Amino acid sequence: MSKKYLIIIAVLSAAVQGVRAQWDVQFTDFTTLRAYYNPAVSGTDGLLDVSIAYSLQMAGYDGAPKTMYAGAQMPIYFFGPRHGGGVSLFSDEIGIFKSSKLAAQYSFNMKLGEKGRLAVGVQGGMLNEKIEPGNMILADANDPAFPTSTAEGKRFDFAAGLYYYSPKIWAGLSSMHLTAPTIEMSEKYEISLARTYYFMAGGNIKLKNTLLSLQPAVMVQTDFQSWREDIQCKAFYEYDAKTLFAGVGYSPRISVTAMIGGNFHGVQLGYSYQMYTQGVGAIHGTHELVLNYKTNLDLFKKGKNLHKSARFL
Repeated sequence: MSKKYLIIIAVLSAAVQGVRAQWDVQFTDFTTLRAYYNPAVSGTDGLLDVSIAYSLQMAGYDGAPKTMYAGAQMPIYFFGPRHGGGVSLFSDEIGIFKSSKLAAQYSFNMKLGEKGRLAVGVQGGMLNEKIEPGNMILADANDPAFPTSTAEGKRFDFAAGLYYYSPKIWAGLSSMHLTAPTIEMSEKYEISLARTYYFMAGGNIKLKNTLLSLQPAVMVQTDFQSWREDIQCKAFYEYDAKTLFAGVGYSPRISVTAMIGGNFHGVQLGYSYQMYTQGVGAIHGTHELVLNYKTNLDLFKKGKNLHKSARFL
């Protein structure tokens, strides 16, 4: 086998053993992209919310993981202010392996307590898995572990979640791949996805007599075979409709992260670098860019929104 694909397989092995224990990608800025993990988030801030993310993991390796995500969520006003919806497109490439997902989301939220709201959401989508051998050179051309031509398969996927939010705290619990789909790419090659569960929570702490605020957050994900925990905290400086932020994150046994970015009149751009603390990724980390845009898009009611946003930047 060529050196190029030995590197790819080494990267994949490290990914499966820790960094990428589940099918879904672990984005560093999971607070901005929380709708990716939980369909109940869709439309809960009362705004059109559009996000685009790009992640290059283990940079420097040929065939290293590259991920692209685009999603849009908004209230569905012709159903009423309690309804929300969204669409998302996800694409992931690791060497000769390519994964993608196109999904639609729906959520319904209701008042819970004096200032909080609880949302319930569902998501349905189509998964696609593809193996493209391309110019891969094998020592044994008849090695059954690798296909000699393109293999591809599709399968329907389903997710659901709960999401609580208020001006000061938020929390969500969701499950991806509820049907535990098996994607058959050919008679010999298939991939089975385990149900994966996510718990996320965060807060918004205003520092008195300053223009600063802190937003700590945590995420735990598991398929009950492996676990990953992420803790992060961002500090925001806000002045005259402009916001700058910086943050740090830590995932036990896996990585440490630094984040920086800003929000200018509704457009937020963030960059993060994740350095792995073990394995091949300790040398070459992950670069991530997230672009987020929010605007009021109430086409069915003049004047103010029916309820104010309780989400954070």
